Amino acid sequence: MKKKLVVVILSYNESIHIERAINNVLGWADKVIVLDSYSEDDTAKKAESLGAEVIFRKFDNYKNQREYAIEYSKNQTEWLFFLDADEYLTDDLKVEIKNAIMNIGVDGYYMAIRFIFMNRWIRWGGYYPTYFMRLFRPEQATLRGIVNEHVKIMGNTQYLKNEFIDHNLKGINYWIDKHNRYATLEARALLDFKSNNMEPINVRLFSGQTERKQWLRYKVWNKLPLVIRPFIYFIYRYFFKLGFLDGKEGFVYHFLQGFWFWLLIDIKYVELKNKK
Repeated sequence: MKKKLVVVILSYNESIHIERAINNVLGWADKVIVLDSYSEDDTAKKAESLGAEVIFRKFDNYKNQREYAIEYSKNQTEWLFFLDADEYLTDDLKVEIKNAIMNIGVDGYYMAIRFIFMNRWIRWGGYYPTYFMRLFRPEQATLRGIVNEHVKIMGNTQYLKNEFIDHNLKGINYWIDKHNRYATLEARALLDFKSNNMEPINVRLFSGQTERKQWLRYKVWNKLPLVIRPFIYFIYRYFFKLGFLDGKEGFVYHFLQGFWFWLLIDIKYVELKNKK
């Protein structure tokens, strides 16, 4: 007999986060599965000691990792919730989810993320609310995108009112290393786009938030002048979208994520293009 709700947590060297993430949903969900990428710390050991089922898969990209998790769990549960190791749910969201999964006419739910950076909620700069598809019937789900992967539901979807929290505790060095890796992937994707004109199929401007962002990326952003566009984006985000209201922590975040990250992508793209 299928369980009603299973939570899947992706992990790699998440010893600092894994206990918080599992305890947040343990007892609330019918089962917690940790898909670990062969962590070199005690992540897997901690997860098992807390009562989670731990499975392993060597990491190649997030899309394939999430697809593996969906295939592994779809025969076990009616509903699947994807939770990253540095995330947790509010009590209000947990109550709302328990009610939502009783609805037989819906196949997936979007919910907003509250992003915490340097212990401050990043609320401005056009960043909030950003919605993600995290709760869905696994047999109705497919994954789109390699770098910015997202779940696409072949059925009816709705939006929940309450939020989940992203609060990473690893510090700025981890954040910079992570975005440096992402910048390499983004630069390769941009090279593919400009070399082969590879655009997503059936992406519309006046659709959901994810599709709208994809439309803007391929139809507008990728066609703006390289190196200049990070300046444009930062000015738009920090001043026009009121990012300065997030205080000094917000300035650090909007500068790094809204300018430095995108400038690094452009630099890496030029380097890849010259090598090619």
